[in-house]
This record gives sequence, structure tokens and C-alpha cells, in this order.
Amino acid sequence: MVLSEKVSQLMEWTSKRPVIRMNGDKFRRLVKAPPRNYSVIVMFTALQLHRQCVVCKQADEEFQILANSWRYSSAFTNRIFFAMVDFDEGSDVFQMLNMNSAPTFINFPAKGKPKRGDTYELQVRGFSAEQIARWIADRTDVNIRVIRPPNYAGPLMLGLLLAVIGGLVYLRRSNMEFLFNKTGWAFAALCFVLAMTSGQMWNHIRGPPYAHKNPHTGHVNYIHGSSQAQFVAETHIVLLFNGGVTLGMVLLCEAATSDMDIGKRKIMCVAGIGLVILFFSWMLSIFRSKYHGYPYSFLMS
Repeated sequence: MVLSEKVSQLMEWTSKRPVIRMNGDKFRRLVKAPPRNYSVIVMFTALQLHRQCVVCKQADEEFQILANSWRYSSAFTNRIFFAMVDFDEGSDVFQMLNMNSAPTFINFPAKGKPKRGDTYELQVRGFSAEQIARWIADRTDVNIRVIRPPNYAGPLMLGLLLAVIGGLVYLRRSNMEFLFNKTGWAFAALCFVLAMTSGQMWNHIRGPPYAHKNPHTGHVNYIHGSSQAQFVAETHIVLLFNGGVTLGMVLLCEAATSDMDIGKRKIMCVAGIGLVILFFSWMLSIFRSKYHGYPYSFLMS
């Protein structure tokens, strides 16, 4: 195909669907074969249900948002196109590129072959549309302003929460002592601290996958192997371990200051020590798995 025919074909497909679905033949003709004066951002994925790739579906949603933002942008040109190759539709492409994981994003530049930086670092950056847009800007100098469809779930949940709080205050308007309950405020503050220290804000900013499933072995990893990234499941595990250590410390404090009989205080003390040792040991084992070469260990870690 001559260059003008390629561009015309890609523009026609993009007008119908911002993300062009490609099989092996289309990929070789329009992406791999010269001549080409355009870049193609290709998502290699496995969306079929029997592949059970939850991350692929999540990444596809973000990729669709990004492609739609570019397609309906006033800056839209034929300098860059978005495409996807599903494993069940283009397994020969996966074999040709020696690719054994999905999803994977690769920029095929207008000139030459993809370099190392043209493969998106999914495990480090996450797959949010904003992060992929920054990577595209670095590789192609094309800036895409991500426009997300309106999501009313957040405002609705906030409104529901405020309504519940307002209703409780109204029902208890004759007795407002519960607002000065130290235990209630301490529990709320503790929940907030545990959520923040476990990495929930990092998840909100980076949008990492919940876990990673190897498409060949089926093995699921819940802990990321690098200290520069994490999975959503990993933050839930860390939250649980931090909560266990905190509960153990609370039991120890209560055992030391409570007016209960000595037998119950001994049980609380033993339980508190056991919780601290158990969950801190598991926490340290996660730390050692992410920071390779860390020399210290503690019991089961």
C-alpha cells in the first residue's frame, strides 16, 4: 500500500471507532510495513472472557477514554492513531513480537523501529488515561487532553453520606454528647490513617491494576515485585496487616491500664503480643520481597 492509501484507510476506520481493532494482516500492512509518516499506539490485550484478564478490561476502558479524547479533540490530526490487537484475533503478532503478557502498550513511531522507551511501563505508571497521555507526549510530542465522561457516583455518595450524617444529628438533636465521644473520633482518625499509610492515595493517582495474572501459567500476583510500584490488592493486604499490628498495640495498652481482673488482662496481653508479632512479621516479609537485598528478617518473614 502507498502512504496515502494507508492514511486514508486509518482515518476512515478512526472516524467509525477511535481504537482500531487489528489482526495479524492489518498490523503487518499498516503498522510494521513502510512507508509510514504516522505513529500508532497499540494496546496488546486479551479481552475474551475465557482469558479471565480483569486488568485487560480495566486498561481497555482507560485506553478507549484516551482515544476518544484524541478523536474528538480540536487538535486531532493524522500524526497518531490508536489500535489494539487481541490475543485471540492476532496471536501471530504476539509471537512475532515475543510478547508473553497483556495488557502491553507500545508506540510504533513514524520512523524506525520502537525503542526501549516506546514500551509503556505499565507496572510503574499504572494504566490511567492521564498517565498514558503523558507517555505519548514524551514519545510523539502530541499532547492529548483527557476528557472523561461525567461520573456522578462520587457526588451521589457524598450527598448520601451527608444526608445520613444530617439525619443522625437531627434524630439525636436533643442529646449531642455523641459528638464529643473520644472513642468514636479516635476510631475514625485511625481508619483514615490506615487508609492513607497503606497507599490508597497512590492508587487514586496512578490507577494501578488490582493484581497481575500471568496469561500462560494462570498464576496471580498480588504483591508487585518492585519497590517503585504496587497493586491495589497489595494496599488492601498492607491495610489489613497495619490494622492487625494496631489492634495488638491497643490490646497491650488496655491490658496495662484496664481495671479488669488479672486473668483477663493476661489474656489481652498475650493476644496483643501475638498479633503484633504475627502481622509485623508478615509486613516485613512484603518489605523484603519488594526491596531485594534487605538483610533483616523477623520470625516468619
